[in-house]
Amino acid sequence: MPKPRRKENKGLPERWTAHHGAYYYYVPKGMESAWEGKKKYKLGNSLPEAYAKYAEMVDVKDKITTVGELLDRYVLEVVPTKAKATQNGNHAFIKRLRATFSETPLLPFHPQRVYQYVQARKAKVSAHREVEILSHAYTKAVEWGLIAAHPFKGEVRLEGEASRSRYVEDWEVIEFFSLDSKRKKGSVLMIQAYVKLKLLTGMSQGDLLRLQIPIHKQDDGIHIMRHKTAKKAGIRTIYAWTPALKSAWEQAVSARPCLSSFLFCNAKGKGYVNEEKGTQAGFKSMWQRYMARLLKETDLKEPFTEHDLRAKVGSDAKSLEHAMMLLSHADPRTTQKTYRRKAVLVNPLQ
Repeated sequence: MPKPRRKENKGLPERWTAHHGAYYYYVPKGMESAWEGKKKYKLGNSLPEAYAKYAEMVDVKDKITTVGELLDRYVLEVVPTKAKATQNGNHAFIKRLRATFSETPLLPFHPQRVYQYVQARKAKVSAHREVEILSHAYTKAVEWGLIAAHPFKGEVRLEGEASRSRYVEDWEVIEFFSLDSKRKKGSVLMIQAYVKLKLLTGMSQGDLLRLQIPIHKQDDGIHIMRHKTAKKAGIRTIYAWTPALKSAWEQAVSARPCLSSFLFCNAKGKGYVNEEKGTQAGFKSMWQRYMARLLKETDLKEPFTEHDLRAKVGSDAKSLEHAMMLLSHADPRTTQKTYRRKAVLVNPLQ
């Protein structure tokens, strides 16, 4: 009987092990020559790096009989097409899925297994995201010709978590801009310019922080292709210049601590997005400090997130169609469910 896997190895592919901050592969006996003569081969220091290296060394396409093997192929072929931040989340979700379903046969897979999985997990929101990954993996299995039909699509109805409903009122925006800056450049003026652009365009954080003056500033407006969906929907948006938009852009330019191609940059002239990790740590720290000052120095009582401002743009747009265009959405259901938060005024019957 094989030894049970150590806790840190649960959720990893077969023959993988985590050791001293890195991931290794125990080479099957007799296969050492294909792995540089090693019995224990280092794959990488992170899960994305390890999977990428594993993909170079092994072809998993022709031997998929379990959910674990399906997830392996999904990691190698689908996850790398997503945004970096999404990839990081996917790797964490898939590791949890593998801990439960690694040896589960690909078929039959009954819908009850999904309900049992979610019920057993304390973190329900994460469990829902994990089920979404599992469902998409089965959708890809149909596409790849591994199975004839999705075994639980349309058969599972999970109780969804409530969408965030925080609507930022106009008076709160006024309070937001009331903070004074002791410097002619720097974080306060940069955050304020950032929010002005956000409220005028509804651009996502990632798209705003990736703006580069020589690339995105054109004669007719600000040109972007939304980064998150560039490989899928490929929606291009042009935000036409208005006096207010030009003013916000110029404020952002003048607020920079140094010359840079980026509209928003740190003291070294670098952008805030870490493309390798898909994070914006420096900017988020600035936002948190600014919000802390707001709660202490103004009449603002409830904090709001940068994403709540994107939802305010979607809510304040005069029509759903206009909101979709501002937010660069391809599906109106996403706009309606998540970004239209403003209360609707209804006249009572006479």
